[in-house]
Amino acid sequence: MASDSSSEGNGKVRRLSDAVRRVRIAEAERSDAFADLHEADRARLALLVEELQGVFAELPSNDDYFICEIAGSTPPRLWVDPTAHVMIGRDRRTYRFLKDTRFGRVVLIESADVHVVADAVTDYVAERVVERDRAQESDYLLARLRSAALPGRTAGKASARAAAAEEPALHAKAGQADKGSALIWALVLFLAGFAAGAIGLVAYAWFMVPGAS
Repeated sequence: MASDSSSEGNGKVRRLSDAVRRVRIAEAERSDAFADLHEADRARLALLVEELQGVFAELPSNDDYFICEIAGSTPPRLWVDPTAHVMIGRDRRTYRFLKDTRFGRVVLIESADVHVVADAVTDYVAERVVERDRAQESDYLLARLRSAALPGRTAGKASARAAAAEEPALHAKAGQADKGSALIWALVLFLAGFAAGAIGLVAYAWFMVPGAS
């Protein structure tokens, strides 16, 4: 019995420091593997950048809309513009061309062939350039239409202001004419009344005064 208790007492002694060291070693190995995968993804994206180098070079140097560079994110991404980017799939071979829209993120193309993805990115950049040119042309035409319509509106407003300014004078003239007509009619009525009164007096004197007839 004594020997058994002695063997149990001489069993393996567990130390926390040894466990911490093992965990750190495992994490370091995983970090190295993750770093290797990260660098592998960046290397694949760099191949795509080489395919698109001529396309990106034709964009104006002062164009701030297109980004065209690999971001140091995790996972790494090749940003084409603020809403579209290319990243490597989970199989570490497939390129995924993604775009953020109002309805969520959509996959524009997914392929392991770098040339196919480069063609898709080239077409996307060309479409964005054409859309922006159309928007600028529409803004220019709208500005021309507004400027062409502005003189007519200005003349119409000037005529309205002139008519509004002349309206009080017209009212004053109409009022003066009305006053003149009223005075004439009052004079006519006065003269008519005076004549009627005179005729009445004469008739009264003729019939009522004795000896007048």
